[in-house]
Amino acid sequence: MVDADACPVKEIIEKIAMELNIPVLMLTDTSHILHSNYSEIISVSQAPDAVDFALINRTDKGDIVVTQDYGVAALALGKGAYAIHHSGKIYTDYNIDIMLMQRDIAKKRRRAGDRVGGHAKKRTPVQDKEFADAFYQICRQAMLSET
Repeated sequence: MVDADACPVKEIIEKIAMELNIPVLMLTDTSHILHSNYSEIISVSQAPDAVDFALINRTDKGDIVVTQDYGVAALALGKGAYAIHHSGKIYTDYNIDIMLMQRDIAKKRRRAGDRVGGHAKKRTPVQDKEFADAFYQICRQAMLSET
């Protein structure tokens, strides 16, 4: 399951999923157009959080969710799914609380007028490799827990 609107690793996901024979479902809102010869693409409304809700509603125990949204990751973990960020960071029951707290603090700082974060830097091949390695690892882990 891929929160595909702003996901920079869709091709990596498909390559590894094809290799491991894992089906892929990419969810996007109607303002994005995706095409794939491998993945099932689902387009949903442009309403706020529509992709997030559609993804979580389709998530089952043992699924793998790729998202940069900590809230979506927390909900996926709560359903017994695996979750991974496009940076390769694997969300777990042990790290999600601190990530949600950091997100909340950053949001409060922004409301107070602080400039938090900055412009995203161009993705590097090293980052792609880190994601690919972590995604492969989480796929193998999910496959092993099925048996």
